[in-house]
Amino acid sequence: MNVYLKGKLVYLRAMDPEQDAEVLSIWQRDALYDRFSDSEPAMMFNKEQMKDWYEKRIDRISMFMIYKIEDEKKIGDIELAGYDWHSGNAWLGIAIGERENWGRGYGTEALQLLLKMAFEEWNLHRVSLAVLGYNERAIRSYEKAGFQMEGSLRRFVRRDGQVWDMHMMGILRQDWEALHQ
Repeated sequence: MNVYLKGKLVYLRAMDPEQDAEVLSIWQRDALYDRFSDSEPAMMFNKEQMKDWYEKRIDRISMFMIYKIEDEKKIGDIELAGYDWHSGNAWLGIAIGERENWGRGYGTEALQLLLKMAFEEWNLHRVSLAVLGYNERAIRSYEKAGFQMEGSLRRFVRRDGQVWDMHMMGILRQDWEALHQ
């Protein structure tokens, strides 16, 4: 297994559609996982559909599986997409698939690993993300990694009879560097 980035709690490995599509399709069937990771209606892809989805986007997305170091178990995925190489911008997405691993710092460390790569190796200037207002745990994780709230799309999504904002967050390379001096 090719480890791409390694921290103290997790390591990242480039996604392999053949190996990883099944676990991604399983995680997607968890309604809470799906509600935290996307504003779109749930789409229940099977293994082959998930593999096809990724393979059609492979030239526009860099996706990594997140593994716990202690037991080498896949626990989530993280990606950079929507590259604008001219301006040095990209969009980040992350999801921890196994609920027992939520709130344990794995996602925060995976964010830090991917941001290190984005700023030091890929020479990006900025990384942005969108997060639903009810996903407070994710917002705290993003803030720990250095993301700042930059704005909101008010009343963006309806869930469980309520309407929620979609928050836009970002981190600039200079802000990231200041955190890691």
